[in-house]
Amino acid sequence: MGEKKCPHCGEWSKWTTDVNDTCEHCGKPLGGRDLEYKEKRERDTKANEEQWIFYIKETDSDFVKGMKKVGNFFYTIYMAIITFLAWVVAALPG
Repeated sequence: MGEKKCPHCGEWSKWTTDVNDTCEHCGKPLGGRDLEYKEKRERDTKANEEQWIFYIKETDSDFVKGMKKVGNFFYTIYMAIITFLAWVVAALPG
């Protein structure tokens, strides 16, 4: 445990290296840019998950979840084959 200077008020507060720790003086998060980066990364991760061709929702039934997993598996295999063929075409001219 240590101390960190608050990016908002400039006072020193106790800090447990968690980006969600709050300042003892102003009550705002001590994370600053790290907190913004973490939130942006979480949003990007969620957006990437939703871009799968068969996005699995929490409300889907077990059967639908299984079928979507199978669909995503074969889609991944298909994209791997297409990527390999594109690499072969690019590598042949040499």
